[in-house]
Amino acid sequence: MNRLDRINSELKKQLAIILRDGVRDPRVRGMISVMEVSVDKDLTLAKVYVSIFGADGCEKEVLEGLNSAQGYIKSRLKNMMILRAVPALRFILDTSISYGMSMDKRLTELNKNDGKKSTD
Repeated sequence: MNRLDRINSELKKQLAIILRDGVRDPRVRGMISVMEVSVDKDLTLAKVYVSIFGADGCEKEVLEGLNSAQGYIKSRLKNMMILRAVPALRFILDTSISYGMSMDKRLTELNKNDGKKSTD
């Protein structure tokens, strides 16, 4: 595991703790899971892919809240990690889980319909 992988892994773990404890921005609600963190080679920017459940279709608003709370989150990270400089954070919505769930639902419906046709 190289240095960037270790930093990505540690950032992911610490961000999950910070988001679990909560951010005071009222736009940030629902269950937020950190799916992946990708830091640039020069350690100036970290792309944080998050999955949001329970936001009732307001995922973009939650992302705006997370991005505006970046200063608070970075200050918490600075206290939790040993890095010369904490990278800027850019939160990005990861829709892979919801996409997978919708595909699973469609496949289940197709299998049910296929079973009905074979019995007819």
